[in-house]
Amino acid sequence: MSTPTPARLLLARHAETVWHAENRYAGARTDPDLTDNGLRQVAALARGAVAAGVDTVVSSPLGRAVRTATPAAEALGVELLREPGLREADFGELEGRTRAEADPETVRRFVADPAAHPFPGAEPPDEVAARVSAALRAIGARFPGRTVLVVAHSTALRLGLCALLGLPHTHYRRLFPRVENVAVTEIRLPDDPAHPAALLSLNHPLQA
Repeated sequence: MSTPTPARLLLARHAETVWHAENRYAGARTDPDLTDNGLRQVAALARGAVAAGVDTVVSSPLGRAVRTATPAAEALGVELLREPGLREADFGELEGRTRAEADPETVRRFVADPAAHPFPGAEPPDEVAARVSAALRAIGARFPGRTVLVVAHSTALRLGLCALLGLPHTHYRRLFPRVENVAVTEIRLPDDPAHPAALLSLNHPLQA
């Protein structure tokens, strides 16, 4: 019996929001609108998804991700699937705020070790990593041989990638300093979940 071809997972951060310029923390409890530039990014992602041969689109349930993913699904003529496990981390007291508006010692501890010292009231990074990596593995198992566009969020994707690649969660901000809006990171999941995934590309724009 032949082994199924693994899914091709194209991971994309949602388009630019109105909080992007100020670098406000938008997590699981806040959902800012997309900017005009973000809407242009959405259109470009839809064109790129068609050119890349995407046949399945899965999104975080948060509005900014759904608004980013919907035009791609419509362009492909497929149903947009929403996966709760892809939602962004909850940033606790920093939701909707900038670091400049937070306690400096809280920020210092977070920057030094975000896994050991998340913001007060935030979802623990280890839990985010486990949740997102499990969601991505489930998507891969559900759609073998398919090219899947997965639209989610910066911190969620970075922590999920660390979990899948066998990298320490403590260093997710250093290992993946940026996940660009609507750029694609491609991974291949192994047949054996005990083995790390393969990172095929990082922050690569889909070309129409």
